[in-house]
Amino acid sequence: MNYKNLKISLLLMSGLIMGACAKKNVGGTEPVTANKLNVKVNSSPVGDVVGKVTVGYQGWFAAIGDGGPYNGWWHWCNPDSQTPNANNIGIKSWPDVREYTSTYQTGFANLNNGSPAKLFSSYNDQTVNTQFTWMQQNGIDCAALQRFNPNGGEGAIRDAVTAKVKTAAEATGRKFYIMYDVGGWTNMQTEIKADWTNKMSAYTSSSAYARQNGKPVVCIWGFGFNDANHPFSASVCLDVINWFKSQGCYIIGGVPAYWRDPNASEVQPNFLPTFNAFNMISPWMIGKIGSIADANNFYNNTQIGDQAYCNSNGIDYQPCVLPGDLQLRQRAHGDLMWTQFYNLIRGGAQGLYISMFDEYNEGNQIAKTSENSSFVPAGSNFLSLDEDGTACSADYYLRLTGDGGKMLKGQISLTSIRPTAPVVGGGSGPVAPIGQTVTFKGSNNLYVSSENGTQAMNCNRTTAQGWEQFAVVNGGSGKVSLMTQGKYVSSENGTQAITCNRTAIGPWEQFDWISNSDGTISLRGNNGKYVSSEGGTQAMTCTRSTITATEKFRINQ
Repeated sequence: MNYKNLKISLLLMSGLIMGACAKKNVGGTEPVTANKLNVKVNSSPVGDVVGKVTVGYQGWFAAIGDGGPYNGWWHWCNPDSQTPNANNIGIKSWPDVREYTSTYQTGFANLNNGSPAKLFSSYNDQTVNTQFTWMQQNGIDCAALQRFNPNGGEGAIRDAVTAKVKTAAEATGRKFYIMYDVGGWTNMQTEIKADWTNKMSAYTSSSAYARQNGKPVVCIWGFGFNDANHPFSASVCLDVINWFKSQGCYIIGGVPAYWRDPNASEVQPNFLPTFNAFNMISPWMIGKIGSIADANNFYNNTQIGDQAYCNSNGIDYQPCVLPGDLQLRQRAHGDLMWTQFYNLIRGGAQGLYISMFDEYNEGNQIAKTSENSSFVPAGSNFLSLDEDGTACSADYYLRLTGDGGKMLKGQISLTSIRPTAPVVGGGSGPVAPIGQTVTFKGSNNLYVSSENGTQAMNCNRTTAQGWEQFAVVNGGSGKVSLMTQGKYVSSENGTQAITCNRTAIGPWEQFDWISNSDGTISLRGNNGKYVSSEGGTQAMTCTRSTITATEKFRINQ
């Protein structure tokens, strides 16, 4: 991203840029945008939300027996006092739960692979920690923690999840901020101020709390929507915005998609001056697009104008990017999402908001999801990520988001071609079995052993027991990591024989999973060298420049 603060007139921005856009778009040529002209008007510098990717984080799942204050199947089903089953379910997509240590039995039939149909709880520390680890592994910068009216029966668990998010964000180096959803909040004007003063403002002392322009970030979602669930007048909303500003906050507005259109039926009349009071505008996109054609049309007809308006009025612009409703078959194995990344980044967006991280209820989640039919309950109608015939790993949309973030930050070139493979690996051999436990057999027909982390690894075992079994986990950045006995395999950067004694994933614990045409796989370390079995005659290394027989392994044989 090029954040030059060039001083140009409003005429140049609204006339010249939009005129150039219209002229250049004739015949389908890529339009000239503010970003292409390196023009920014009063945009904020890169901070915790500007220049960054934020995910909407619900954190609103619970289960009976999780020890939490709700004691119900919160958001999994309705009524939530009863166990989720085929006739009582509130989600559209089935999550991949293989990395959660505590899960809860549902009333569904077993998964098609024979495993019990279990679901997670956001009240478990390990659940939140795991989900923030996924953000860390995939370069996702920030989580906007949804906070609805906290004064009802859900208040206690929402408070508890907020504390867990703080801890997880601090541990993983992520940022978070409070995102108030004001829908249905009867006494919002007074109670939102009290909630911030008495509870939420304390979180701004955390090193993980997001700041922009030196100010703690707060988002308010729902002002200006023209429906009975959002009856607040423009003056009431402006009062709340200005109150948060008086508390020293940077305020984001989650607003209707057509917020600038005075004739849009979804927007309350005469609300634009109130919208202008926000520091950042983030229009809501769910339900507005469902195909690549929709995404391109909305970009050309609405989002280019949004960007120009925000630039001209000193407002930061954070448009939504959504993966698509899985159950409605909108995703096109990632191409819908990448089209939005490409359009909005070339258009000059100051930041991006992913809708959403864990929204299994609406089917637009990027968190790990059933990758094929073997991971959904037997007899159910849940679609898996391969619904269009393209195999996708459970973490695919996390990895896709990570690459979108890299393009936003200029770490990879602007491209309309999705750079993210639906599965880690390639070629005609097997893809990386993320989340599964496997064995590796070398060309000497012997198994790789971790040696329990007490010495360098070898490939000399005739049978596979505990030390010879490795969990394949997402190592981040499209790479895999291998774990056994609670420790990770390390390439040692090729400076010595490889070991299995690391407690955390760093660059030396990340490997490219290479699928060879003969059905074997190879592992390449971040030093660009391949792991070698050394034929079992000496300790294994990660020093080879080419793949020969000793750099090939068969899994699960």
